[in-house]
Amino acid sequence: MLNDDAALAERAKCLGERLLAAGCRLATAESCTGGWIAKVITDLQGSSRWFERGWVVYSNAAKASELAVPEVLLADHGAVSAEVVEALAAGAQQRSGAECSLAVSGVAGPDGGTAEKPVGLVWLAWGLPGGRIEAQRWHFKGDREAVRRQAVAVALEGLLERLDEGP
Repeated sequence: MLNDDAALAERAKCLGERLLAAGCRLATAESCTGGWIAKVITDLQGSSRWFERGWVVYSNAAKASELAVPEVLLADHGAVSAEVVEALAAGAQQRSGAECSLAVSGVAGPDGGTAEKPVGLVWLAWGLPGGRIEAQRWHFKGDREAVRRQAVAVALEGLLERLDEGP
């Protein structure tokens, strides 16, 4: 299964190899995963060659102050939205100088969900070389840890797939 610890480590290793081959560095902007993506990456020896830095921006205030997410986006769309994760990915690239970024925001549960944004809803965004940013909506099943673990797995895999596709 892609989202067990060994599989997450293997995905991060493959991602690191791909980033090194492309001469790219990565920055992360995490909300509901709380730094889990950065942890999986920095568990790898040598990740400092391709991992620039990461932010855990859990509150809306942190998203705005740390990564320049416009407060109007937060007010109009909420933290769990395409617009906000795209802004997080862009902010991470701009503030770090990294060529690539991963951003995540979601409702991990067990509470906090609404009819419009249920528990398990996660938005991911990938910032790619040249400034292209792609966002995708996911609805993961399971408890809080399962939702977060799945988000980490999809974030890593999604960037790897996009890098393999090329510009």
